[in-house]
Amino acid sequence: FHARFSAKLRTYEYLIINRQGTLSIYNNKAWHVKKKIDLSLMKKGAKLFEGNHDFSTFRAASCTAKSPLKKIYPIKIRKVNEMIKISISSKSFLQNQVRSMVGCLKYLSTGKWSIDEFKNIMISKKRARCAPPAPAEGLYLIDVKY
Repeated sequence: FHARFSAKLRTYEYLIINRQGTLSIYNNKAWHVKKKIDLSLMKKGAKLFEGNHDFSTFRAASCTAKSPLKKIYPIKIRKVNEMIKISISSKSFLQNQVRSMVGCLKYLSTGKWSIDEFKNIMISKKRARCAPPAPAEGLYLIDVKY
């Protein structure tokens, strides 16, 4: 048994607080996005990540994974008041993959990219075209199945 290499499924949750006012309770515990997020557009973008894909666009330069091919299970996005929770599951992830995916979803859902631009960037396999990764303070490993 190996805690890292024996895992069958990992689930990460990313927290976004979408409001104008500054954070107090969630300061350094979630990503504070002041610009209005279109949740339906974010969900459309998340659907495109699901399934087997080459995630080279979302891979850190220092990533040592043998293959950029990963299977992402259905992504859950839910909003409670001003908090958006994004749950992403896979057997394994590339370095910075989840944060990069969330960064791209933010660009899409705040109107910086159209859905077509989002699709083209996803299939480009070019890290330079990816949005900046979401900050680390919103990312949590919530479950590992063995």
